[in-house]
Amino acid sequence: MPASDGVILDPMGAPIVVSDMDGTLATAETWRGVLAWIREHHPSPEARRFVKVRLPAIVAAKAGLIGKEAFRARWMRDEARLLRGLTAAQVDEMAAWVVAEHLWPTRREAVIATVLAAVEQAQATDPGSLLVLASGAYQPIADRFARRIGAEVALGTPLAIPNGVATGELEAPIQSGEQKAAAVRALAAGAPVVAAFGDTEADIPLLAMAVRAVAVAPDKRLRREAATRGWEIIEDGRSGRRAAEER
Repeated sequence: MPASDGVILDPMGAPIVVSDMDGTLATAETWRGVLAWIREHHPSPEARRFVKVRLPAIVAAKAGLIGKEAFRARWMRDEARLLRGLTAAQVDEMAAWVVAEHLWPTRREAVIATVLAAVEQAQATDPGSLLVLASGAYQPIADRFARRIGAEVALGTPLAIPNGVATGELEAPIQSGEQKAAAVRALAAGAPVVAAFGDTEADIPLLAMAVRAVAVAPDKRLRREAATRGWEIIEDGRSGRRAAEER
């Protein structure tokens, strides 16, 4: 079964191994790749000053005055507006470039190997087990990365592209935090989430669903949660070990 290509998915009712993308399977940040492509292929004054005009918000987010999830959601909505007017083919071209030139070269090969090993183990018990990529990235990018790792399903943030032209809007809420966990839960339809991989506090709801939760090079809050719950930690792509052993 191919990656989802942004369609609405029916519940699978099969065991799932799920992984986040940015920071978990690749060290690069998707938004930087999207902005680099836009500046080269779809330049505009807004694209040139995109980061500069948002510096106050960046400072506020780093100071904790703005929640990270709210900041990320606003950032992605704003960046999507830079895609306004692109055809579906151009959006797909952007997604292909971001994955091939920006994300894939920074992939965490050891983590991807660990994810695939988890899938193999799950399929030894239930051959219908699925690998799912769950990411806040725009859906075409999530689809492209999912194909690279052999994931059957990609859950990303869909862009509004009616009649084959991007409106610059999102078609659904950002696939992050509780929203991401809810999408995976709906897809599983009561079947177990065998293993989940994530790297930030926003992934805690996703990891909390899993039989095996793995924090990859986690941020401070996820690290603390992993230590409290005894979740597995992978440091910089090295082999995982129980957080309890790290105390």
